[in-house]
Amino acid sequence: MKINVGIIDRTLRIIVGAALIALAAVGTIGWWGWLGIIPLLTGLAGRCPAYRLLGLDTCPLHTRKQ
Repeated sequence: MKINVGIIDRTLRIIVGAALIALAAVGTIGWWGWLGIIPLLTGLAGRCPAYRLLGLDTCPLHTRKQ
């Protein structure tokens, strides 16, 4: 699967995912905060299966790897 998540998108996913997990860990938000693992992992991997299904791509052509 090709990288389909650009650098800004990746950064935001990592920040939001980590924040949700941290808030869930300290009990500020409920169990759903653990769903932050999804944006965190997709941000770290640079690949989003949902983007692939929808035909979206936020990664510029010059930085794509296969």
